[in-house]
Amino acid sequence: MKRFLIAAAAALMGGVPALAADLYVDPAPPPVPAFGGWYLRGDIGMTNQRLGGMQHELFDDVDIREFVDDGSFDSGPLGALGVGYQFNQWLRGDAIVQYRGKTDFSALDRYGHTDATGTAVWDATNDYDGAKSEWLLMANAYVDIGTWEGITPYVGAGIGASRNTISRFRDVNVPTLGVAYGDSDSTWNFAWALHAGIGYQVTDRLTVDFGYSYVDLGDAKSGRLRSYDDTVNTGPMHFNNITSHDFKLGLRYSLQ
Repeated sequence: MKRFLIAAAAALMGGVPALAADLYVDPAPPPVPAFGGWYLRGDIGMTNQRLGGMQHELFDDVDIREFVDDGSFDSGPLGALGVGYQFNQWLRGDAIVQYRGKTDFSALDRYGHTDATGTAVWDATNDYDGAKSEWLLMANAYVDIGTWEGITPYVGAGIGASRNTISRFRDVNVPTLGVAYGDSDSTWNFAWALHAGIGYQVTDRLTVDFGYSYVDLGDAKSGRLRSYDDTVNTGPMHFNNITSHDFKLGLRYSLQ
């Protein structure tokens, strides 16, 4: 019995160093970012758009006019696919195709004249509504600032072209019981963007991207405006200087 106890104690003591070694094993380091080579990317997100102003050829046909509601677009979804190349640990670039979903638009103005005393007399209003969507083609370049614990902040810029579409535009004049509408129309514009965000290295090939972009989409216009009884047929409504603050969640997958 005594010999059995001594043997058991020796076996137990022999396992202590191995157990202690297991307790002090360093945790696995985060994946090392892959530098060089092609990658694929995909993004989803939301747009937050701004309108610089509206213009129509009949705006100057009245004495006075003012916008009670300057006009705005609702937020909308976006989705993008692209391919890129990681040149080194600091520099990468990609080209994307992005669809920006249809967003509703509304605005309100009033117009009138001045009487003999110079007092403003408001005659009627225009209640505008419609929708807008875009296809955006863009080439981007990014600078990866550095990597800490698998997290890489970056900044970037891009240039490209945006196909801006205005659809189901209406101008409802309630005081005069008038309604005008414009057909859908699309225009291509020069577009540019500024980017910032962080990438988190999940594996040696997969990166999750949390990004922000300020995008200048250029201008847009409706089709020609016609009254409901076809007595009025005028030029399109112009939407000037459309910009957007975009927030995106994306994935980048290295092919190397």
